Parts: sequence; structure tokens; C-alpha cells
Amino acid sequence: MVRPQVSIILPTYNESQNILEILRSIRESIPRSVSAQAIVVDDNSPDGTGRIVEEHKRGMKQVAGYTIDVIHRHAKRGLGAAILQGIGHARGETIVVMDSDMSHPPHIIPKLLDALRHRCDIAVASRYIRGGRIDGWPARRKIISWGASTIARKVLGITATDPMSGFFAFRRNLVEGVSLDGIGFKVLMEMLVKIRGARITEVPYTFRDRQLGSSKLGGRAIANYCRAVWRLYLHGGAEPRDSVRFLSKASRFYTVGASGFLVNYAISLLFTQMPQFWYLHANLLGIAVSITSNFLLNKTWTFHDRDFGARRTLVQYAKFAGFCSPGAAIQLGIVHSGTEGGGGSYPVLLAAGVLTAALGNFLLNKKWTFGEKLWGG
Repeated sequence: MVRPQVSIILPTYNESQNILEILRSIRESIPRSVSAQAIVVDDNSPDGTGRIVEEHKRGMKQVAGYTIDVIHRHAKRGLGAAILQGIGHARGETIVVMDSDMSHPPHIIPKLLDALRHRCDIAVASRYIRGGRIDGWPARRKIISWGASTIARKVLGITATDPMSGFFAFRRNLVEGVSLDGIGFKVLMEMLVKIRGARITEVPYTFRDRQLGSSKLGGRAIANYCRAVWRLYLHGGAEPRDSVRFLSKASRFYTVGASGFLVNYAISLLFTQMPQFWYLHANLLGIAVSITSNFLLNKTWTFHDRDFGARRTLVQYAKFAGFCSPGAAIQLGIVHSGTEGGGGSYPVLLAAGVLTAALGNFLLNKKWTFGEKLWGG
């Protein structure tokens, strides 16, 4: 069997009215010099889309350089997952992804292939560059599409004008070793975020709304899109984004702080009950123990510092304790003034003092004790 040069992935769900026309149009649009494999990935369509393609294959005359494969999935598992399964089944050196409802004109495929041959790694059929447009959509649908594309560009830092396009081509080796999860319904958007340094070219085309069948856009698709954007924002490409690293470390720092709060509170309260301890002395002991436990946990867990050389560790501990001292003084001041002057409840005052003392510790120790930038990693 001759290895196809191009594999064209067509995810389907209830496309019985369109599937044979799109397969015919693809066959007529592919240059004779290019061998092609059409892959229909059917999500167990109730209207028998997959069965129709199988019957078409059996009755189809052999066409040199053009084959049709059908993947029958046993449940409706989503567009993104269907595309990824099609990629896994593809034998071509180049992969084209497109819809099966005739909204993506097959005559654009040769232009995408030409762009790949000459100047890029990913060729995107775009509705939003000069020469591209949308026909047949109501204003509401256009606004949703434009808004989704704008969010993807601004939030995820994507440069392509149409990151929501479901019509694109790419070199097969581009996705080798890249973990694509297919969450949401736009695999292209995930590729543009996760594949660093890929050269992108956009080819204008006219998107025409489907004439037959029903649209798959609904509340669930919009929710999946939002979920995908959030997941990709957290991913941030090759490494997590600065904001994600910052929030991650801040959350760990304050988790450690919560444990320190319990240590501080428990020891202070315990030793206050002993007649030989004045309540401020008990407070000081609780502060000292919690500072030590917080330092060790933050060094190893929050900031991943495993260097326990004696000099380095002592210097870090001195800085950590020093930056915690203003908070400790605030804690003692709140407890003392409330207890002596206001007659407040000691346990409540102690809790207020400990919580107030924690507010500035993270940024001071992140910057000066562990030598990290205030923002980011």
C-alpha cells in the first residue's frame, strides 16, 4: 500500500446529509500528484453517518491515490478527542483537519498544503484576515466567534487572527512528543499554545454556514471552551505562566502559614495555662517554634530549596526570622493591648494577632530570604 502524503481528518456526528458530498469534494480538490487518506471519525451518530460511509466505500470505484478510512467510536466523546484519535490513525506526512458540514471548502486544501511546503509548520484557514469572511451567520453567532478568538489571543498570547478555526493543516512530526488532551473543541488553539516556535501562516477563506443538519454549538460547547482556555492559561506553553507560579507558591506559603498558625496558637495557649509562664512569654515561645517550623517547610516545599549547607541555612533562617519579626511584634502588640487595655478574649486576640502577622511575610521572604522575584517563579 502506498503511504499517503496527506491525511484529512473529518470528525462527524449526525452528518449523514453532508458526509458523501464532502468526501466527493475532497477527492476532486486534491491534486492528482498528491495521495490522500480521508479519515472519518464518527461519534456513534444516531443518523447512521458511519454506516453510510462504510457503504460508500464498498460501492466506490478505486481511485488511485485516494482512500477512505472510518473510525467508529461507541459514544459521543467530543470533537477534540475525535481529532486526536484521527491524528493517531493518520498515515500521512501532512495532516489536515476540517469540518464535515461543508462550511470548510475543500478547494482551500491545496492552498494550505502549498503554504506548508514553502513557509510554515501550521497553515490556518482564517476567516479574519484580509480576504476571509463569514457568510450565513446571524450577528449573535459572529459576536460569539469574534469574542472567543479575541479571548484566545489576549489571554493565551496567540498571534494567529483565527485561533478558533477548525480548518488547518500541519506537519505530522510537529505534534510528536506534545501532550494534547483535546479538552474543549479547538485542537488548533491547544497546538498554538503548546508548540513553541512553530511558524504559522494564515490562508483566507469564506466560511459558509451549514445548509443541512444542525449546528453543534451550544451551552456545553461554550463551557468546554472556557475550560480549555483556563487549562491552557495554567499551562502557559512550555512552562507555567509567571502568575500561575506566583499563586502556586503563595498558596503553599500560606498553607505552611496555616500550619504555623496552629503551632503558634497551640503552644501559646498551652503554656499560658502554666503558672510559671506569663502570657507574653508563652506567646514568644509559640512564635519561635512556629517560625522554625515554617522556615523548614517553606525552604523544602514552597521554594524547593534542598541546599542545607550550614552557613546558607543559618543565613536564610536569620533572614526569615528577621522578616517575621515585625509580624511577631504586631501579634504581641495586639494581644497585649487587647488583654491589658480592652479586657478582650485572649484566644480571640491571639488568633487575630497571628493572622495579622502573616500578611507581609510571604513577599518579604520570597524576595530576600529565598532570592526569587516578587512576581513569577
